Amino acid sequence: MPTFSLTRRALGAPLSIALLGIAAVAFSAGTAQAQSGYPNKPIRLIVPFPHGGGTDMIARTVAQKLTEQHKWNVVVDNRPGAGGNLGVDAVAKSAPDGYTLVMGQTSNLAINPSLYAKLPYDPLKDLVPVALVSSAPIVMAAPANSPYKTFADVVAAAKAKPDGITLGYSGNGTVAHLAGELAENAAGIKLRHVPYKGAAQAMTDLVGGQIDLYMSAVPTLLGQVRNAKLRAVVITSLKRSDQLPQTPTLAESGYKDFEAASWYGVLAPAGTPAPIVQQLNKAINQALAQPDVAEKLRSEGGDVLGGTPEKFGALLKSEVPRWAKIVKDSGASLD
Repeated sequence: MPTFSLTRRALGAPLSIALLGIAAVAFSAGTAQAQSGYPNKPIRLIVPFPHGGGTDMIARTVAQKLTEQHKWNVVVDNRPGAGGNLGVDAVAKSAPDGYTLVMGQTSNLAINPSLYAKLPYDPLKDLVPVALVSSAPIVMAAPANSPYKTFADVVAAAKAKPDGITLGYSGNGTVAHLAGELAENAAGIKLRHVPYKGAAQAMTDLVGGQIDLYMSAVPTLLGQVRNAKLRAVVITSLKRSDQLPQTPTLAESGYKDFEAASWYGVLAPAGTPAPIVQQLNKAINQALAQPDVAEKLRSEGGDVLGGTPEKFGALLKSEVPRWAKIVKDSGASLD
């Protein structure tokens, strides 16, 4: 079969250059037209955890505001499983066209690369940061009628009955999971871990007394604490939360410099065109600047972040090795 090539001999230099120039212009025009028309169909924002948790609340708050402000059709799609890995992997393997995004967080982006021996995605290579959204510390909560009023109560009971107190959290490898491991190591105690697929069932079990303690980001637990169904025992930030001013920090409780927090941000598949990433970043920052969105996130115990894709990328690059050390020191591992 004969072959053909665009060479100077085949076409002649002037014609070759002209044709290549026309092709380049056509390609650039087509790309610009496709990007300027973005979005022209629904955008899927995948939440890698079940409905009802903190990540879900943050994603839905942002999605609703994007829909209101820009008339975009942003659909939240809950894809729980494997500590958030399934949902993130689905986005990493999606077409890089800006129509499939993920609300990632510390656990599935910075922790899981060290916690899982075989992670199906590389957060630094397979995803592109779009915008940070918020951050929130972790809180340990107990039923309102629990005998555990302080972390000292938990430590005393755990030392008296090793592995006898149950501690729930949503998903192995989450910040809550590792914060619990770190707190145990710092206090020299052992709790019996009860991992859940999501916050909804865990909250039901906690309020009902089926588990003794539960650790999660502040937004997940704040409503039940305010309704006096749960008691916030201790918080993992260096300073007290504005939404839980009566709850002491672990640092205050005698564990100097103890800090663990979960941050949340939107990412797209690697290869997503830069103009689309910038358009999404601008829209998300505009949403976060709205008083009702900022108040919603703060009222649920979170801090509004925002910023450029580069800022998010720099954070991610620093957090992966930081949490790798924490994972190693804690001794936690998952197959």
